[in-house]
Amino acid sequence: MLGGLAVVVAVVGAGCSQTQGGPQGFVSGGGTVTVIEAGEREPAPELTGETLDGERLSLADFGGQVVVLNVWGSWCAPCRAEAPDLVKAANRLEARGVQFLGIDVQDGDKANATAFVRNFDVPYPSIYDPDGSTLLGFRDTLPPNAIPSTLVIDGDGRVAARVLGSVTETTVVDLVDEASGGPS
Repeated sequence: MLGGLAVVVAVVGAGCSQTQGGPQGFVSGGGTVTVIEAGEREPAPELTGETLDGERLSLADFGGQVVVLNVWGSWCAPCRAEAPDLVKAANRLEARGVQFLGIDVQDGDKANATAFVRNFDVPYPSIYDPDGSTLLGFRDTLPPNAIPSTLVIDGDGRVAARVLGSVTETTVVDLVDEASGGPS
């Protein structure tokens, strides 16, 4: 344990590297899971944007709820691979009041992002963030600096965990349990 951080390497896949039709120069995730002890968690920054449906949405709209924040792009093969697991986790955790929120980054065409959501039957909203500016507030906490990345924000609005790279349903559920003090 270093400074309250427990770092665990999980076998959950890797993030995107260079994908045909996708952006160049982004960081690849290696499936690294970071869990922050409750006493060491920092508040999540303000995050507001327009969803793929054109609605304004803010992380503050989910005050008091655990939030799973997934950073994805329609062009990203690992994002496509993890999408069914995220959908299963969202459906599984819905009864517990866990909110999922996507952040679609580096998609120059909103139609591609909308098709991704439709094709994978994603039940939660996604903020359309083609230039990644929505995520800049996380640079001082635990930045989601790979695509895909997933953050878990506890019910007090603090960053509890981060996965750089693809996630599985089990990993998401386990991280939510950790952030909320166990399954309920």
